[in-house]
Amino acid sequence: MPRKVNRIESRRKEEENRNPQIAHIFNYKRYITFLTGCYSCHWKFRRWEKTKLGSCCCTRREQCFCVFLAVAFVFSVIMLFTWIETSNEYFGFDWVVFLVTGAWFFWSILMLSLFGILTVYTSLLLILGVLLLWERIELYLHTCHKILIVLMILVHIFLMVILFKFWNERWLVVGLSLKIFAPYVHLSCIILMVIISWPLTFYVVHLEGKIRIRRHRMAYYEKERLKKCNIFTRLRALQLAVGLPFFLILICLYAMPLGIYSPCIQEKEELGPKPAFFAHRGSPMAGPENTMMAFEKAVEEGASGLETDVHISFDNVPYLMHDYDLRRTTNIREVMPEAAYSHPSSFNWTTLSTLNAGEWFVRPETRPFFNMKRLSQADKKRARNQSIPRLADLLKIAKKEKKIVIFDLFGPPQKHPLRHTFVHQVVSVILASKIEQNLIFWLPGHDRQYVRFMAPGFQHVGRLVSVEHLTKENISIINVDYKRLFYKGLRDYQAANIYINLYIVNEPWIFSLAWCSRINSVTTDNIPVLSQLTHPHFFMTPRYYLSIWLLLDIVSAIFIAAIFCFHWWREVKEEKLLEASRIFRDSQSLSLSVEQSESQEASHLPKKSPPRVGESPWTPALPGSRRKLSHTSHFEEHLKKKPGSIKITQNTVGPLMPTTDFEDSQVPTNWGPAGEAAPQSTLLTTKADELTVPFTEAPYPEIHPKTPVLEPAKESNPSDIPL
Repeated sequence: MPRKVNRIESRRKEEENRNPQIAHIFNYKRYITFLTGCYSCHWKFRRWEKTKLGSCCCTRREQCFCVFLAVAFVFSVIMLFTWIETSNEYFGFDWVVFLVTGAWFFWSILMLSLFGILTVYTSLLLILGVLLLWERIELYLHTCHKILIVLMILVHIFLMVILFKFWNERWLVVGLSLKIFAPYVHLSCIILMVIISWPLTFYVVHLEGKIRIRRHRMAYYEKERLKKCNIFTRLRALQLAVGLPFFLILICLYAMPLGIYSPCIQEKEELGPKPAFFAHRGSPMAGPENTMMAFEKAVEEGASGLETDVHISFDNVPYLMHDYDLRRTTNIREVMPEAAYSHPSSFNWTTLSTLNAGEWFVRPETRPFFNMKRLSQADKKRARNQSIPRLADLLKIAKKEKKIVIFDLFGPPQKHPLRHTFVHQVVSVILASKIEQNLIFWLPGHDRQYVRFMAPGFQHVGRLVSVEHLTKENISIINVDYKRLFYKGLRDYQAANIYINLYIVNEPWIFSLAWCSRINSVTTDNIPVLSQLTHPHFFMTPRYYLSIWLLLDIVSAIFIAAIFCFHWWREVKEEKLLEASRIFRDSQSLSLSVEQSESQEASHLPKKSPPRVGESPWTPALPGSRRKLSHTSHFEEHLKKKPGSIKITQNTVGPLMPTTDFEDSQVPTNWGPAGEAAPQSTLLTTKADELTVPFTEAPYPEIHPKTPVLEPAKESNPSDIPL
């Protein structure tokens, strides 16, 4: 009994600690409860039925929701990647939402957090599902998870439709990011494939081991071959479904550099000079945009040019303002709430000059950029005292510091007195400032002939048009959106020796892309960060990238092959151990059956009383004998052939007569006090043709003709019997 108890306890410990790493951290039952609780909301441990290897892991409905979960995960990853790569456009997105809602908030950061949470949520559900499949537990996704997954898919589809319809340029940014990040994505994916190869090869090799074991076992069960042959097809299908995509993806990754073109992969001698900086509305991260403080900060940061936006007041004064109303950058809501939504050109300069243009910049809830640095107390005080500047004020700074000035000119509304002559007014103000004409980059396309006539020294700037059109207009400078330039005409512009200025470039990777593409200048909000770059990010020479590519491919292939060989060797080793243990158990059972059969043939009556001795009336067991008895063999054949033909006589116990065949067994084993034998009337009388035994209501034991299991009886030594 102690040995049996120890065996049972050892088997339980082996079942509970199948995974030693998990068991080392916490109990296996708690681990399973955690998985089922998070995935199915079943927080009570129970004995889950294990799914058969190669069979379906769940119902049809659960299979559909597994597909939905995978789709939701893919959508979440795509949206998260898109939103991360388009961080350069966060301010524009927040500004558009402000125009719609009237409330300033970092909606871009909120969307980034939302996509990050959804990606983590779906990835965790996928990991839980994979772990449950690894434990061969049937999947059942909770209803709350199902509802959330369906809502996630609908929200992602809605957002993608919005992006494709109203903000298609974001997908252009994603394409540009792949141009510069493709080499690093390629190298990272190869490392990731090496990591994934460990569990994947383990699973494929484990399936192969199961197939071999099942084939070996089916050799012993030829009758059930037709029933179980389908399991091999399922296991092979699982191997192909897991291993073939991995192999194809790995081959594509190995050959991926053949189709990669990145501007940042070039020789160092071919790298152009660092692009110059145009301060977008001054330095909007250091001071309120389009104020004198912002432009002075931009000059201190080393900007080569100053970019701004110009409106004309109702009394013909050009001033600096970007928005189409005064709500965001002034205190118009506090001073004149009824005029908060009026066009900026509908106000007189006397009114505009009294508005505060810097208080909003100091408030935490209305600061323009999420990642802007904290202002010092002196800068806060200076920002609170800022007002709306005139164009003439900006020209004074540019003239003094020899900075280029480029601006967008917004035409006044229809009832404005300068509706058709606003360009004349702006040109007159510029000429009155006595600034060098070559420092003016004239961007407005309205009434260029007048501008050329009045100010022939202005450098005219074009948009994203053909080279032929620029040549016809005698324009050698273009100011274009970076998202469109790289997809249209960059090489043609550079071949025509046209000066290119990109807007708006705030992220280092976009600036590095512009640098590697030999762009002349960029308009940016983030001069302090971009000015610190001494060389482009993600820059490498073709020879260096080729060496890294080949080295990583060879090393990864060796690692993957070594991992596969290791799992194959371990599986073969385990298979040999199982085969050896099976052969040992078979030999033990065979030797035990042989010993039992031999002891059965050579045994006498057991010294211990038979189990039926307590029955009333007592039915003694038939003893064995060393001599071959014809009556005994006739009795065994009679039991095998016709167990129902035995005649039973109830309540008839006659005097038993001694016979020659049962002479040894009739010797009494119990002796009286006087040493005399018990009366002979207690012995059983047996005949060769007819058996008469007392009736006891006990059924006959089941007879197994192939492998009889009998208790071996100890032989009785005749010398021990007193005569």
